[in-house]
Amino acid sequence: MQHKTIQYKGCSIYYTIEGKGEPVIFLHGFAEDSTVWNYQVDFLKDQYKLIIPDIPGSGKSTMANWQPTIGIDELAESIKAILDKEQITNCTIIGHSMGGYIMLAMAEKYPSLFNSLVLFHSSAFADTEEKKQARLKSIDFIKKNGTLSFIKSTTPGLFGSSFTTNHPEAINKLIGSGENFVEEVLIQYYMAMINRRDRIDILVNFTRPVLFIIGENDKAIPLDVSLKQCYQPVISHVFILKNSAHMGMWEENDKANKILSDFLQTVNG
Repeated sequence: MQHKTIQYKGCSIYYTIEGKGEPVIFLHGFAEDSTVWNYQVDFLKDQYKLIIPDIPGSGKSTMANWQPTIGIDELAESIKAILDKEQITNCTIIGHSMGGYIMLAMAEKYPSLFNSLVLFHSSAFADTEEKKQARLKSIDFIKKNGTLSFIKSTTPGLFGSSFTTNHPEAINKLIGSGENFVEEVLIQYYMAMINRRDRIDILVNFTRPVLFIIGENDKAIPLDVSLKQCYQPVISHVFILKNSAHMGMWEENDKANKILSDFLQTVNG
């Protein structure tokens, strides 16, 4: 494993590289870090060159203080800087939740960079007004109670009830990985998600394969919302993890790994 950092607009962005072969980029979601992909990295590292960053403010990457705002587009540019440094001009990119929002912003501006996209429990739709209000309430909770209380209260709901009951150690592991988040970072992320634009048109205009991995019990990206976007691309691959909520890379990691492996083999011939 290679451990690397890149400086981007005063922010130190940490990422790892595993394996050799065709490049595959993994983008984690909100209140996570790159270790959320460990099952997938272990499974795929002998076949592909995997690049797994900590999004600015997460994990070992420092918090961004870009002006006038820190939005999804700005986060996308920071990941693009990694691809530039590694001289990657064609790759598959996989985005979980907020990572998918960042991925779509990159695909909008740099479509030729990607031979395929993977939305892993993610959506091209903008937030509804109801969703925006829920995020604003979460911001208020963070300000009043701190990040640790917030992460402890919200993390179990990312998993299906059966998984939560049978794998408390996994819940605690994810909580532990989020203990060091500072309030300002989570608030930045929330505001970036609230303000992001609808990017269904990116799916419509993207001419290469798009893989959707959907959790049947996902409350963050509900099944019906996910299904509405699946027919938009020219080439869609759709898989529903029937025993997963929002964390299928852990809840059904064997199935998720097989889905990703088969898709990557198809894309890379």
